[in-house]
This record gives sequence, C-alpha cells and structure tokens, in this order.
Amino acid sequence: MLLLLLLLLRLSWSLKCRTYMMKFKPNQTRTYDGEGFKRRAACLCFKNEREDEVLLVSSSRHPDQWIVPGGGMEPEEEPCGAAVREVYEEAGVRGKLGRLLGVFEHNQDRKHRTYVYTLLVTETLEDWEDSVNIGRKRKWFKIDEAIKVLQSHKPVHAEYLHKLLNTCSPTYSPLCNPTNGNSTGSQVTDINAPHYVVCSTQGSDLVSR
Repeated sequence: MLLLLLLLLRLSWSLKCRTYMMKFKPNQTRTYDGEGFKRRAACLCFKNEREDEVLLVSSSRHPDQWIVPGGGMEPEEEPCGAAVREVYEEAGVRGKLGRLLGVFEHNQDRKHRTYVYTLLVTETLEDWEDSVNIGRKRKWFKIDEAIKVLQSHKPVHAEYLHKLLNTCSPTYSPLCNPTNGNSTGSQVTDINAPHYVVCSTQGSDLVSR
C-alpha cells in the first residue's frame, strides 16, 4: 500500500501540466484541476418544472443538518456524469438533467470548484446506496425554506439557490441519461471555460459532508 501511495504521488507530480491531477484516498480517487481546486459536481433536484421544491439530503457527518447532494469527480469523469452519479448515490433519485447553473468556488483551507446542475426528478428509489450504508435521509423543501435551512451551516449551498432565483426559465433536456446513475454522454461544451465561474465563497465548509 505504501509503495502504491508513493507511486501515485510521483504520478501526480508529473501531471502538473495537465488539466487535472489525481490524489488517492481510501476507497476513492479524487481529481484536482490545474489550479489545485478539487473538482466537484452537484445537483439541485426539483420535484417539478416550476422548480419550487428542492430535495436536500442529511449530512453524513452531521445527520441533523441538510445539504445539497454532490461530491468529488472521479478520474476521467465529466461534471455532467459526476453530478448524476452523486445524486443517485446520495439521494436515490434519477431524472432529467437540466442546465449548468454555474461553477462555485470555495477558496479557504481546502479549495473546491463545484459544477452545479439542475435536475428534474422522475424516479425516486425507496432504498438507495447511502440510505442503506450510512442511514442518509432526504426531504423536499420549498426554495425559501431550503435557503434558510442551508444558510446557517452551508452558506455556499444556499448560494446555489440564490443563483437559481436569478436565472432564466428552466429548461430540461437529456444532457445525461441517468439510467443507472452514470452518464451516457454530455452535451455541455467548453466545460472548463473560466466564464462559467459565477460565485466565489470565502467562509463556508464544503468538506463537512
């Protein structure tokens, strides 16, 4: 294991000039972009096309708190596919992926860059990966209620919803077809263009999941 870790560290050093780097953690490999930001993806999951109710899940670290489902991208994974996979694992839902709402940055301590999409829920599983493994819960909230719930302990997640309120009318198209939680293809182009970065937060903690 130690030899493998040293090998991976050397590989990460040699890949500095590439668009992302990889780091190894127990049971998971996460990716980092060329600026050292951890690459993440998340979805605002809605009950209907009016986007007036959003699905939040309980935090694995703080079960009495609610968060937006999302997590780190895997190697070679597109943001689109990562977002669909994360909501499948954490919230147990499938649906139609909508627009890229924006890319949100967290710059203190551990740096994160999160691609946030909208998703119209079409299927809700009774039991899903995180509900079985860690007892994660989910709950529908009205948008204003969700903002209040998130503002105290996850202000960057509340920013997703503030951004939602300032965007154009919702549109949903099969950017990803989440048949099993994985992406079958992405139509989002120029995904790493800097103009997608819409929010930079300084005081929130994305890693307390």
